[in-house]
Formats: sequence, C-alpha cells, structure tokens
Amino acid sequence: MYDIIPDIHGQAAKLRGTLSLLGYQERNGAWRHPDLNRQCIFLGDFIDRGPKNAEVIDIVRRMIDAGSAQAVMGNHELNAIQYHSIHPETNVPLREHSLKNAKQHESFLREFPLGDAETREVIEWMKTLPLFLELDGFRAVHACWDDEHIATLRQHAEDGILAGDLVYHAADPKHLLHEAVETITKGPEHPLPEGAGFHDKDGVVRNSIRVKWWAYQPDTWQDVAISVPNPEKLLAGAPPEGVVRRGYASTAKPVFFGHYWLNGSLEMQASNALCLDYSAGRDGPLVSYRFVPGDEAIWLDRVTVPVSR
Repeated sequence: MYDIIPDIHGQAAKLRGTLSLLGYQERNGAWRHPDLNRQCIFLGDFIDRGPKNAEVIDIVRRMIDAGSAQAVMGNHELNAIQYHSIHPETNVPLREHSLKNAKQHESFLREFPLGDAETREVIEWMKTLPLFLELDGFRAVHACWDDEHIATLRQHAEDGILAGDLVYHAADPKHLLHEAVETITKGPEHPLPEGAGFHDKDGVVRNSIRVKWWAYQPDTWQDVAISVPNPEKLLAGAPPEGVVRRGYASTAKPVFFGHYWLNGSLEMQASNALCLDYSAGRDGPLVSYRFVPGDEAIWLDRVTVPVSR
C-alpha cells in the first residue's frame, strides 16, 4: 500500500501530523508504518515558502534511506539545484540570482546559505531524486506526465535522475532535455492573447496560463486553465486548437501529481488523474491518497485531509 503525499513546502508540522494520522511512527531514526508493506510516495516541492525546510528534508531523507518512502523531484528542488550550481564553462549560476528568484527561495536560503557546505550536501541529495516514478499500477510525477517528454528523459537517463552533465543540459534552452524537464516539473503553459492577463496567488501579473494537460477538447479558457485564482475573469471565447497538445489517455495508468495549488472541495482532474496539492505551503491542508496495487480505480474517498492545518 502507498500513501501519496504532495507539496510540503517547509511545513514540517503538517508533514508530521499527516504521517501520524496515516499511522506512521517515528522509530529507529525514521518514520515507518507498522505494516512493513506500506510506503510513502512524496511528489516533490519539499522546500521554500514554509519555515522548516531542513526538518522536512531530514524527515524525507531518513524515510527514503529506511525504505519507508520514495520521492520525485519538484520544480522547487530543480530551481534550487540550478540556483546553487555554477556552469563550469561560463562560471555563471544555472538559475539567475535575481530579486524575484531570491525572494521565491528566501526561506530555504535562511536555513541553507549560498555556498555553505551543508547547502552543497543537500543540493547533491536533491540531484539523486528522479523526475518520475512508474510503479505497480500507477505513476507519480510533480507536475505533468507527458509520454513524449518522459521518453526524451529516458533516452538520457533511464532512471529519470539528472546525474552529471544532465543538470547543465536541463538548464540549457537549446538542449532537447530542457523542455522535457521543464514540462515534467512545471507543467505546460500557453500564452494568453495580447492584452489579456490575470494576477496569480502572489499578486504577480501573468500573461500565460498553466494548462490542464490531462484535458481533452476544452471549450473555454476556463476549461483549459488551472492555478488561476479567479478563472471567471479569464477572457471569454474558445481557446485555439492545440493548447492541450496530447491530453492524458483514459487507458493510461492512474497518475498522481501536485504543483497546482488547488483550493476548495476535492475534485478529480480525470478518471485516472488526480492532483493532491491543496496549498499546504500556505494555509491549506497537506492531503494524501492511499493507493492499493491491483485496484487501479481512483476514488476521492481514499484522500485523507487532516482536520488540523
């Protein structure tokens, strides 16, 4: 049995509360379930926003080392790797140290200063996280499962891990790997028509939307856009063809992902696609999903939402 847990964003208290609610106990240096066949699947984004990055990382690492968890990389881990990595040829950080990027990374930098030995060690650990998992009966990814991009990644790294020079290739817009890694960790985006835009959850004006990559034949911009605080304010009319490039086949394995900062009532994204991110990084709950191999139907009554946030 697997307990699938999405974006934690430095909220160690929420993580401990969720693990306790699911029956995990802290024993022999790691959280473990009394049922030795039960394991957590973490969907990435362990860091930034919340106040306890180091504690979350410690809990997750100990669980992985103990065999009581597996995890994928989120876009915040990818961003951190690039922020703290210098290209050997240009001597420039892979991610710009702009005010915007530094602010997004602020809570992590408070605990892990730039250039610190402990920071370098944690970044090296992040590099060991795969970008996707394909297990018995289901898939796990941070933001988007796209068969073509997953195939591209597998051509370079069968295990989905950005080892060695792959870190530099993933940060290079000219490299084939760049689009694949960006889409897998951040999801596809599409520009809005000229003059259209909206304010995101941080109040930043956006001129493009995150796309519901699992959708088929959307009729309106509301049908295709996600992570828009007030979707009713999006422009009227139908989006152009090709906004959703492929969709997610109804015959494919169930896929679990986070990333999209949902709120309100729990909902299915498709019959075999479920987003579990309900804004735990701020004031939302850290939800989880219980998956039993051999029973591949996804049911919302298997989602656990802690009462305490």
